[in-house]
Amino acid sequence: MTLTIGPLSAEPGRKTRGTVPVDLGSTVVGIPLILVNGARPGPRVVLTGGVHGGEFVGTDAAARLGGLLEPEEITGQVVICPVANPPAVYDGRLGKSPLDDVNINRVFPGDPAGGLTERLAAWLFEKVISGADAYADLHSGGIDETLLDFVGYRLTSDEELDARTRAMAHAVGYERVLLGRTAQGGNSHAAAARQGIPAILIETGQLGDRDPGQTRTLLDGLYRLLHHLGVVEKPQHVAAVTVQPREWVWTGHVASPAAGLWYPDAATGDEVTEGQTIGRVIDPADGSEHKVAANATGKILYGMNGLTVATGAELAAIAMPHD
Repeated sequence: MTLTIGPLSAEPGRKTRGTVPVDLGSTVVGIPLILVNGARPGPRVVLTGGVHGGEFVGTDAAARLGGLLEPEEITGQVVICPVANPPAVYDGRLGKSPLDDVNINRVFPGDPAGGLTERLAAWLFEKVISGADAYADLHSGGIDETLLDFVGYRLTSDEELDARTRAMAHAVGYERVLLGRTAQGGNSHAAAARQGIPAILIETGQLGDRDPGQTRTLLDGLYRLLHHLGVVEKPQHVAAVTVQPREWVWTGHVASPAAGLWYPDAATGDEVTEGQTIGRVIDPADGSEHKVAANATGKILYGMNGLTVATGAELAAIAMPHD
C-alpha cells in the first residue's frame, strides 16, 4: 500500500524524504517528513519531534532514525516528523510559537479554522497522526528545564487500548513510566488516545541538551519500541535494559505566584513533602520575596532552571510511584 502525506509518497519497499508546505492562512510553514514504507505489510507507526522549540534530543533522534531505517528492514510503515512545529523550533526555540504565543501541545487536535498554531495542530493531527496504529511524541527538558527521563501515557475508558499503550510505554525501557489518569487535555498523545490510537510521550534529556549520549538513549528506546510493535527485528546494537520500568503518577504541579527571579531550594530528583518550601521568587525592583511551597508529596521529576519567571510559570512537577 502506498504511503502518502501531502505531495510526498512512498511505494512499498521505498523511503521518501521531503518537506510538505502547510498553509496556515497568513503564512506557510514547511514540515519535514520521512516516509519509510516497508517491504512487508504491518502497522503504521508515527513519531514526532520538535513539537516544542529548545528540545533538541527528540529532533536529533528522529532525524537520525529516519536516516538509519531502510525499507527492506521494515514490516509496516514508519512516518517520522523530526520538526513538527517549525516556527517554535527554528524561530522561538521555546514551548510557545512566535507566530501567536500559543503552546501547540495544549491545543491538539487543533482547529482548521482557528489561529495559526491551532491550524498547524489540526494539519498534523489529520495528515500525520490520525490513521496511526501507534504514536510516540518525543520531547526533552527545554533550555530552562531540568528533567528526569520518563515515558508518559494516558488512561481511557477502553481497557484493551490502555493495555496496548501501557505495553508500548514499558517497551521503551525507561525506569519511570508516568500514568495519566485521564486522556483529557490538548497534548498530542492525549488527543491521539481519545481517537483510539495507542500513544505515548517520551521525555529524554534536559536543559536544551544535545549530548550524543542522550540521543543514543532515545534511539535505543525507539528501536525497542519498534521491535515491540513488530516493525523491526531485535537490533543487536541496542543497549540492554538495566532497569525495571515502574509506574508513577503526578501528584502536584507548582506554579510561580508572581513574575520575578526564581531561586530554588529543591532540585529535580529531590524528594519533597507537601507544604515544604522549595524556593523563592524575588521581585527584582523592591526585593520582596514570595516563598514557594510544594503542593504535594513526591519526587520532583522536572523543574525550572531559569532565573527569570512569569506569573504562572511551572516551577516544579511532582510525582510518586503508583504502587
